[in-house]
Amino acid sequence: MNGWAIFQSWRDLLFAHWRVSWDGLRELVPRQLTLERFDGSAWLAVTPFRIADQHIRYTPPLPAIAAFPELNVRTYVRYQDVPGVFFFSLDAGNRLAVAAARTLYRLPYHSAQMRIDVDGDWFRYHSRRKQGEAEFVGGYRPVGPAAQAAPGSLEHFLTERYALYAVLRNGSVLRGDIQHPPWLLQPAEARIERNTMASAKGIELPDQAPLLHFSRRQDTQIWLPKLVS
Repeated sequence: MNGWAIFQSWRDLLFAHWRVSWDGLRELVPRQLTLERFDGSAWLAVTPFRIADQHIRYTPPLPAIAAFPELNVRTYVRYQDVPGVFFFSLDAGNRLAVAAARTLYRLPYHSAQMRIDVDGDWFRYHSRRKQGEAEFVGGYRPVGPAAQAAPGSLEHFLTERYALYAVLRNGSVLRGDIQHPPWLLQPAEARIERNTMASAKGIELPDQAPLLHFSRRQDTQIWLPKLVS
């Protein structure tokens, strides 16, 4: 693919995945998109990380929008046989980046007060949305060696996705293609003190420990979205 528009380096990212009811999540995903399952269940992720070195193609990073924390709530969908990600919310600690992403990608970005503190190998993450009750407070760290997910595995299903989707008010579907190397995932440990990111969208997480993975760095090229319906 040619013509990527935005570069981002995703750093110190936690994938916290919960198995959730497919029927319950289906009601919250636009009908135009196929909600995917693995082993009969839908999956929902809360992913805190930080963005570094963001810039538009052919331009240097601008200090005002080059680096900031971000926290996503996402699930896994397919449209026209192209697998991808559907975001319930994206919180970011940069108002300019939030405004630009809402305009360009029509994604549900929100401004939040966010902070990341590093304590040894632990990443202490705090995010509170400026409007509403969405909050995440916790720490996480990698606890094992990095490896690529095996094709056909749950980890591969959850992470190796190269498109993001948004559905406009008139029902049209937007797809933004992305490109990056295969994920290098490490098993992770997390101590989550407060997490209302999913419940802010009416999604109740099960009372069980999430599946945890850590990624140190993922350099990503992002295309401008295009109408696919």
